[in-house]
Amino acid sequence: MSVKSKHIATFLLGAAAAFSAHKYMSMTPEEKEKLAAKLKDKAHKLKEEAENAADKAKDYFTELKTKGGEALKEHLHDAENLVHNLFKGSSSTSSSTKTTENVQS
Repeated sequence: MSVKSKHIATFLLGAAAAFSAHKYMSMTPEEKEKLAAKLKDKAHKLKEEAENAADKAKDYFTELKTKGGEALKEHLHDAENLVHNLFKGSSSTSSSTKTTENVQS
């Protein structure tokens, strides 16, 4: 029978949990309060960092969308109609399609 790495990891995680439980049970009430306050403070800081990262990501993607649209318009003059018609479907025809049809006639 072979011992897989997940079995070793499970054993080590269990040992760490047991050690932590023993350490917590041997603490005085003051130490427990300090630990709880410290954990709450770390959780609050982590929450703030996550909110800031989410805000930055939102701003980044908004800016990327704006700059990307401007770059597309700059390089492809009829890009707005092209994208509009691409996502609208084949039910309507664009002015570029109409001019192409007129040229072919």
